[in-house]
Amino acid sequence: MRASKPLSALSFGVLALLVNQPPGMAHSKGLYATEAEARQRAAEIGCSSIHKNNGRWMPCTDERELHQQLRKR
Repeated sequence: MRASKPLSALSFGVLALLVNQPPGMAHSKGLYATEAEARQRAAEIGCSSIHKNNGRWMPCTDERELHQQLRKR
């Protein structure tokens, strides 16, 4: 049985980013637990509406609009 290798710097960096996500954010596309969090993020990125996705809230009318707004940044 081989001993496990220590975490590489890249693995450690990715892990640190995942652990330090803002509260309510499920992943980089912006799934939020509450409607209020999604509305706040929508305003920050220039969307005027929000939508539900699998029981969670997302900024913008749909994911297409969300990605368009994120690319503008």
